Amino acid sequence: MKNNDFITCYSYRLCKCNLVCVVFLCYCHIYICDVLSVEHDDRTAPSFRNRKGRGSHKGRFDRFRKDRHRGGQSGGFGGGPGPRSRLDDIDGDVAMSDGSQDNSGQSRLKYDKKWLLPALQNICSVTYTPVQYHVDHSRAHFYVDDSIAANALQKCSHKITDTDGYKVEVHVNGSNPPPFLLSDLKPEQLEHLKQCMAKRFDGSQQALDLNNIRTDPDLVSQNVEVILNRKNSIEAVIKIIEENIPELGSLNLSNNRIHKLDDFTELVSKVPNLKTLNLSHNELKSERELDKVKGWKLVELWLNRNPLCDHFKDQASYISAVRQRFPRLLKLDGNDLPPPIGFDVETPTTIPQCKGSCFGSDEIKGHILRFLQQYYSIYDSSDRQPLLDAYHDGASFSLTTPFSTQNPSRYCLGEYHKDSRNLKRLKDSTMRFRLLKHTRLNVVAFLNELPKTQHDIASFTVDVNTYTNTLLAFTVSGVFKEDGKSRESTMAFSRVFITVPAEEIRKAFVAPAPTPSSSPVPTLTAPQQEMLTAFSLMSGMNLEWSQKCLQDNEWDFNKAAQIFTQLRSDGRIPDVAFIK
Repeated sequence: MKNNDFITCYSYRLCKCNLVCVVFLCYCHIYICDVLSVEHDDRTAPSFRNRKGRGSHKGRFDRFRKDRHRGGQSGGFGGGPGPRSRLDDIDGDVAMSDGSQDNSGQSRLKYDKKWLLPALQNICSVTYTPVQYHVDHSRAHFYVDDSIAANALQKCSHKITDTDGYKVEVHVNGSNPPPFLLSDLKPEQLEHLKQCMAKRFDGSQQALDLNNIRTDPDLVSQNVEVILNRKNSIEAVIKIIEENIPELGSLNLSNNRIHKLDDFTELVSKVPNLKTLNLSHNELKSERELDKVKGWKLVELWLNRNPLCDHFKDQASYISAVRQRFPRLLKLDGNDLPPPIGFDVETPTTIPQCKGSCFGSDEIKGHILRFLQQYYSIYDSSDRQPLLDAYHDGASFSLTTPFSTQNPSRYCLGEYHKDSRNLKRLKDSTMRFRLLKHTRLNVVAFLNELPKTQHDIASFTVDVNTYTNTLLAFTVSGVFKEDGKSRESTMAFSRVFITVPAEEIRKAFVAPAPTPSSSPVPTLTAPQQEMLTAFSLMSGMNLEWSQKCLQDNEWDFNKAAQIFTQLRSDGRIPDVAFIK
């Protein structure tokens, strides 16, 4: 048996011959039960203070009288009925008295739960659920569900004043679990429960409806109490499910005052195929309770009208917290959710191997593999200048990285990101033109500026997109790393090559000169043409590189000349810029 706390509440008042105590018993779901004691303090009644003959106990007698018709009134705390759903005790009133009937009746009248429980709830910082409220002689008792509630009730001591002007005092002590929580249902009661559950079971849907089962007429007529926040009731239900409907697919536990799911953990292994669970209209306070049943691969779940639903700032955070426990969930509180993202596979699972390259024919495969071997052997060398032989005079090149400027990951691609020509983000036509490298000289010059690399040719996957007698387009994907970097710097790339046979190069790429209206390349004005010719003569660079330098400096001749002189002295202008 686990250790538990017990709460006792009792009250003392001056009276001729009666000691009237109100005792509240409380248990935790984990059986840490507390006893709460409500007691009337005679120190608020000065008319009795100086009575002679008062001994150590005489001052604690009480003559408290409470009119049942004035049950909603309590002087001094402004109370009224609290939340009825939380204050209706679970087991009802139970008279536990071996004294005279008069005293018992008087105590029950004085400590009517319709007055006392709302009065406590109105000033208690924690919402609590009283269980088995009863009166024993001059004491009233009930259980609460955890030690937090018990401690909060203890702080209510001396804060309630009855109609006679006396204070109510609260005390907390330790206790074992109450006996009724540990007692199993009798065989005949189990049989009645089994018959009741059979009526509530839909075999065609493998669905069991236990909504508000404590009020089922068949059980009430046989005096069978099935309360699904009690361990003995839960164990009885689980046993019947395990023995009769282990293939259960849907379970409705709504309206059962369930506040914790500890005892339902065992059910997860008993009915592993459960897909639908209704926990609505209960008293679950935290989404962490769902961790205890997250072994179910639920696709539908109802949690509405539980206190936990009020803890989220918005619907998105609520859905996210629930889906962390049940990633396959498709419906929450009757509302459709977006399809889950993930792998719908069981472990262990062998993931199919990736498909290899697609060449179309062995002849094409031979051409492409020879080209790639030659191309990347030069690209990964210390000198990329020989790549000039791989490009046509009118070749174009562009580079794109997928990272936004807000993504920190882009910094590992900093040398590439600054020249990224991502058309989805880049709307300026001038920038689009500047970032597109025209002619083989500019293309190779740009490639020379990129970091030195090592490509893993064994990782390459090739997909041929277009193949004719005069054109071959294919995509190459693989991995590479920059020289001098650690293994963690390995990056992936995807590159599209559009190639033609060497003898067809001129014919394949010859195109009529674009007109000013259709050309995406900005035309130069007469002053810009003159400036370009003069700058080319002054710098010794060809027209393409001279134009690039002027454009980068907004056609400011002096600024461009100053930048050119500085870059040339630093040795940062490639030799290709001076090839005419």
